[in-house]
Amino acid sequence: MDDVLRLDAIAQARAVRERQVSARELAEAAIARIEARDGELNAVIHRRFERALAEIDAIPADAPFRGVPMLLKDLGWRQAGEPYSAGSSVRDGAVDAPDGYGVVSLREAGFVVLGRTNTPEFGSTITTEPLAFGPTRNPYDPAYSAGGSSGGSAAAVAAGMVALATASDGGGSIRIPASMCGLVGLKPTRGRVSLGPAMGEGWSGFSCPGFVSRSVRDTAAAIDVVAGMRPGDPYDAPALPGPLAAEVGADPGRLRIGFLATHPRGDVPEAPEVAEAVTRAAELLESLGHDVAPGGPEALAEPDFPRHFGAIVANHLAAQVAGLGAARGKPVDVEELEPRNAAMVGAAQEHSAADHILATQWIDGFRRRMTAWWGAGHDLLLMPSLGVAPFPLGWIPPTDLSLSLGRTMHAVAYTSPVNASGQPAVSLPLHRTAAGLPVGVQLVAAAGREDLLIRVAAQVERARPFVHAALA
Repeated sequence: MDDVLRLDAIAQARAVRERQVSARELAEAAIARIEARDGELNAVIHRRFERALAEIDAIPADAPFRGVPMLLKDLGWRQAGEPYSAGSSVRDGAVDAPDGYGVVSLREAGFVVLGRTNTPEFGSTITTEPLAFGPTRNPYDPAYSAGGSSGGSAAAVAAGMVALATASDGGGSIRIPASMCGLVGLKPTRGRVSLGPAMGEGWSGFSCPGFVSRSVRDTAAAIDVVAGMRPGDPYDAPALPGPLAAEVGADPGRLRIGFLATHPRGDVPEAPEVAEAVTRAAELLESLGHDVAPGGPEALAEPDFPRHFGAIVANHLAAQVAGLGAARGKPVDVEELEPRNAAMVGAAQEHSAADHILATQWIDGFRRRMTAWWGAGHDLLLMPSLGVAPFPLGWIPPTDLSLSLGRTMHAVAYTSPVNASGQPAVSLPLHRTAAGLPVGVQLVAAAGREDLLIRVAAQVERARPFVHAALA
């Protein structure tokens, strides 16, 4: 059954339809894989194996992903009747309700949810090492981080527990763990996937739901399942020309692509292996017939971006913590939070409501300046997915807050501006360090152009098939 687990989700669904394997056998094989590998990796923090197996017989025979096992990130992606912690002991595994719209769509498509994956407390950092649940380890080297905040999902997919897992991205939290674990990770256009009914938007629109997978076609098909505006959502994404799955294999044409191997802001140290990954990807894209040249949006060089972005995130975290206190009838004491989040809440308390509005207005202007580069005739921007080399567990220290903040800002230097601009971006696993650790590169398109990203990503995947060495 290990051979079936190495297949992507689309191939697993085909195997069930063609009766090469039953839905129950596939789910049982995934459960066995989790039990065999998760003791070392700590990717799956909540298991619902018996309930998942009991649900299989009720899945309609014509569901496109009937019987395909998957995992949900324990942040967002709410599932009624299941514990939900958001990486924190503050929630203490409170049972959630109701289902998120995305979870309903996944269930209707036939996926079998086996459990929930590890995430840092409230998803506020780029490594999955919550005090409440312990660190998630990278399948390529257990001494290394799997990234964050979707690190548990990424480790599980890379290790072959499941072919697909949900994720979310507020500052790079899909693309960074995809880079660290050698996966495909696409952050959709803002508004493409609803956060309802629990939320209208996350982090002033920075945060978007998505997936980590081992193939471009899985990513495209999964987004098709959950995409669409729901009643009451604050905004919608530009309409796509058709299903993203139909874009796999479509000719992207000759594209104008800019690339950045080092950060134009000047305060992000160069990471040679990361720069090499981008340079090689640029050469590959050029060999595929695209016009590729150095350059990118001038807005990326603006020194005030990290301050405004960070203030908005801190303000939303403070509001989230206040909401948790109100829900339980007892305010959350800062001593209940991890030091990083306690510091962010403290910083937010120094901000006025006017400060928050001014920060969001600054980001509004940044978005216009950022997206003008695509409006001037460029199709794609190629950049690192992670601004630093793959890092070991403990590299983001939990108590040295100054060092932690500095390293985090360097790591998200290429991803967080795309969250602020609301554009779609995909991380592709095209490089390895000398030690064999994955390094992803990121392609960014104009708002609403996930179709173009899927076309080019599939073209790249055909030209240089992705190698998933951690499946062994």
